[in-house]
Amino acid sequence: MKYSATTVFMPELSLKQQAELLAKLGYDGMELRVRRVSPDQRAKAVPSPWGYHVNDITPENFVAKAPEIRQVLADHGLALAGIASAAACTELDHVKLLVEGAVAAGAPFIRVAAAAGYKGDGSQDYWQVFGETVAGYARVLQVTRGTGVKVVLEIHGGTIHCSASLAHRIVSQFDPADVGVIYDPQNMVRDGFETTALALQLLGPYLAHCHVGAHRPLPPSERDGKGTAQWKWEGCSMADGLYHFPTLLARLRRVGYRHFISIEDFRNAAPEEKLQNAIAYLRSLEQA
Repeated sequence: MKYSATTVFMPELSLKQQAELLAKLGYDGMELRVRRVSPDQRAKAVPSPWGYHVNDITPENFVAKAPEIRQVLADHGLALAGIASAAACTELDHVKLLVEGAVAAGAPFIRVAAAAGYKGDGSQDYWQVFGETVAGYARVLQVTRGTGVKVVLEIHGGTIHCSASLAHRIVSQFDPADVGVIYDPQNMVRDGFETTALALQLLGPYLAHCHVGAHRPLPPSERDGKGTAQWKWEGCSMADGLYHFPTLLARLRRVGYRHFISIEDFRNAAPEEKLQNAIAYLRSLEQA
């Protein structure tokens, strides 16, 4: 298996520091965060996963920084696994900047979200969001086709693609040469879980990338007025999480998976500690 890590959870490190750490720990690649930062976040310059990053790569400066990205990764023997971007499929100008940068940097894919999220209260209409997303992806593919850059949809809670089957329902409208899915078990623990073997068989050629990390439920300490337990969740190591990662590794081997498995870990701990523990655990599962 090939392992990478998303730089989203390494906001305090420069590009060179991120590459040095990943190479030191035996990783094969880097999934690079390329996102806009608000003026307020930039002014405060306080590193956080979803805000300011020392490795400050945005859609607007991506092309200019591409030669540095290529050089740093080459110097450390790392591949560019993909781009952790945050464009919606309706934001074509945003997508165009990402594609230009991805081509310049040699990235195989960019992450493109649906037309809108989906609230758990059902106040939005699924069919409307689905239609706008399919139409949006069709327009995005007019930009990406012929560039060698794939568009990927990440399985995620709070969306209309919170499971493998719901993500497949969107991407199956298009050629798997152009679009794919990020299979993310961590994101399905609370919303969208489907049996791993079934999910991977369904995705088939659309399986383009994999995210791993873990959560576990905490025993309820509160109840509502009717006495219903109020469950809470916390991040944890993959070995301690609710999802069974030995099954994932076994099933990925069975389907001949050749893309990256990328670490996502947003717990409050040093990046080196999280990355070292993650790759050691995953490598141990490969030897089982």
